[in-house]
Amino acid sequence: MSTLTVLRVGFGVTTQDLGRPGLSDMGLGAAGAADRGSAALANRVVGNRPDAAVLEALLGSVTLRADSHVVAAVTGAAPPVHVTRADGSVRGAAAYEIVTLDPGDTLDIGVPDTGLRTYVAVRGGFAVAPVLGSRSWDSLAQLGPAPLVAGDVLDIGNAADAWPVVDAVAPPLGPWPWESVVLDVVPGPRDDWFTPGWRTTLTGQDHHVTQDSDRVGVRTTAAEPLVRAVTHELPSEGVETGSLQVPPAGFPVLFLADHPLTGGYPVVAVLTPGSVDRAAQLRPGDTVRFRVSG
Repeated sequence: MSTLTVLRVGFGVTTQDLGRPGLSDMGLGAAGAADRGSAALANRVVGNRPDAAVLEALLGSVTLRADSHVVAAVTGAAPPVHVTRADGSVRGAAAYEIVTLDPGDTLDIGVPDTGLRTYVAVRGGFAVAPVLGSRSWDSLAQLGPAPLVAGDVLDIGNAADAWPVVDAVAPPLGPWPWESVVLDVVPGPRDDWFTPGWRTTLTGQDHHVTQDSDRVGVRTTAAEPLVRAVTHELPSEGVETGSLQVPPAGFPVLFLADHPLTGGYPVVAVLTPGSVDRAAQLRPGDTVRFRVSG
């Protein structure tokens, strides 16, 4: 079996796939890749099926050694990518292109200038043992294949169903470092729990990502909080990935892949699927603007 050996892990690397939806009756969320579009693109580039497991690396920062011939691709937050041959020579590589590795080659993925999560796919997918039908690590439930550590040997599976048809794909354009990230939302389901001016408050100012953000959710702060019109306690109810739950301080928390099944605070709006992916790439300190449709 083809394998890769983990030589270095920086800020944290996990395996992720499409997640484990449909287990809410067991108290489990879906988990899965936080930036689903980038993970899916990495799999498409190398010819994998959509359910193939990929690596999700926080701020890039991982080094892998190929123990056999490997075809790989790197997407998401675009880091510097280098391949070092067994003889020590270095050849150029890049995110969003096919990277071929010979036995003994080392793939080094650095820290991206912008964005938070980088995805690494290999042709065939990573064949770590699934837990409850998924190879996704759920940070809230502490369930699934454990985060990678140096010395791990990763088996490559048989999740390919086609050959790569391109050498490279165009990376997404923007936002530039000086621009705000624009997130589209649709109202509800509890927008009526807020004063009528909630749309203006949400869309009319900059929101900033706080340090207290992870795969569960992105916390924000702003100059002006959202104000509730209904102040009594809300019973816990189901929430979707992308929900903007508003705690008492009035600043939205954007729920990501590992969010809880229920929430005790009202959800004023829900991110569109594409905006969920953009939210997964937010770093602490990033500026966000919301745009309401519907």
